[in-house]
Amino acid sequence: MKKDIETTEDIVLLVNSFYEKVKQDNSISFFFTKVVPVNWEKHLPVMYRFWENIIFHSGGYVGNPMLVHAQLSARHTMQPSHFEKWIALFNATVDELFEGANAALAKQRAHSIATVMQIKIAASPNDQPVY
Repeated sequence: MKKDIETTEDIVLLVNSFYEKVKQDNSISFFFTKVVPVNWEKHLPVMYRFWENIIFHSGGYVGNPMLVHAQLSARHTMQPSHFEKWIALFNATVDELFEGANAALAKQRAHSIATVMQIKIAASPNDQPVY
């Protein structure tokens, strides 16, 4: 039996494992290498805080992921297939590593976030995000 997501170390493992999959996936990796070359040393700790806040309500994340993704989509349109791949990789990573209430919550929240992002990006006239 796998353990649930219970600690900051679990979040770090989840995020690092997920982004390793993203980096290897040709259908979305270019967003992180070509569209906006990511500084992983800065990006990963932000993602740790984001997911720690999503799962544990830590309050440690500060940022506007909707705006960031709308700006990213303005550079290269994010299609439903990109979000579907992101969700598939995220869910696969969670399922490989964890099980339990927090693991289920992480997958549910990831799906909700991706859905809201798609709606807001699609509803944006002239690439202006709707917030």
